[in-house]
Amino acid sequence: MMVADPDNEATFDVIVIRSDHAEAQGPKKAILQRLCDCGFCGDAKFSVKLALEEALTNAIKHGNGGDPSKRITIRYAVSSTKAVIVIRDEGTGFKPEKIPDPTTPDRLPVPSGRGIMLIKAYMDEVVYRDNGREVRFVKHRR
Repeated sequence: MMVADPDNEATFDVIVIRSDHAEAQGPKKAILQRLCDCGFCGDAKFSVKLALEEALTNAIKHGNGGDPSKRITIRYAVSSTKAVIVIRDEGTGFKPEKIPDPTTPDRLPVPSGRGIMLIKAYMDEVVYRDNGREVRFVKHRR
């Protein structure tokens, strides 16, 4: 068995789930446990948990439109120095730069649209790939 290496995506652990919030609990639990095993705790663990929840919610709700027949692929690796997580949906994609700023006065009352902002705020690196169908985020352990 190959050890997952955060610097080599070919070695990442992979979990595929249906677009379902209940089914997303298993991968979240596995990743959070791996974070603890590697010494991530406190603020770093909270940051990854928040970003993971937002990314999975976005993949389920926006990417796959809540369609349980569509899949979400979660790839991840955690070491003692960093955690890398990649979430991919089967949707049509989007342009992250086209998402309105949720902090502008006209967007404040809107109940959605803050997930991308939160992921960027809490992670050290965030990259959207394949037309927004995939997000890769990194948290370094300090």
